Amino acid sequence: MSQAVQSAQRKPLAVPTQVALAGVFAALIAVCSMLPPIPVGGFGVPITLQTFAVMLTGLILGARLGFLAVLLYLVVGLAGLPVFSGFNAGIGVLAGPSAGYLLAFPLAAGLAGALSSVVLRRGQAAAARGTGRMGFGWWALVWLCAMVASFVFVHPMGIAGMMLALDLDLATALGADMVFWPGDVIKNVLATLVAATVIRAFPALALRRF
Repeated sequence: MSQAVQSAQRKPLAVPTQVALAGVFAALIAVCSMLPPIPVGGFGVPITLQTFAVMLTGLILGARLGFLAVLLYLVVGLAGLPVFSGFNAGIGVLAGPSAGYLLAFPLAAGLAGALSSVVLRRGQAAAARGTGRMGFGWWALVWLCAMVASFVFVHPMGIAGMMLALDLDLATALGADMVFWPGDVIKNVLATLVAATVIRAFPALALRRF
């Protein structure tokens, strides 16, 4: 790849393109949130595809734009549009047991985007020097980026939210949260596979990030 092409690919996305991408991914999160949830336990926090869409947003859009896209989704829901799980909406959801998870989503997308940007750029550089295509090991690291974001933000903040909203002790809230761990592993695998497909089709996305 010529230096001129590489330089062009590293130019930031145009503002209208960024706005459009943020809107598209915010809508994707809303759709995944409104799919029928799977109730688990008795604490009012169901299993949904929200985290899949949130991590996918971060992995594809990167740190800043991924954070803003998920924040847009959150703001729209808090403003009253029923885009949360169970078609819930409004500021009142912040008093519920899912509040911690919702507030964690933009941060998790941003962290997943930041970590994966480093991995993707190094992986693409290594691929350019060798086979020309990122191998399994690099995509396994991208999956690990999503897992780190989940356990740095989503689960700790979700546990804290349940403790506050339901007056649970740490051990009980942790036990309730652990129900979501196997599903998060699977959803992050799926998010990584979809991100790999998109980025292989549009490799400049890995370079034109914030």
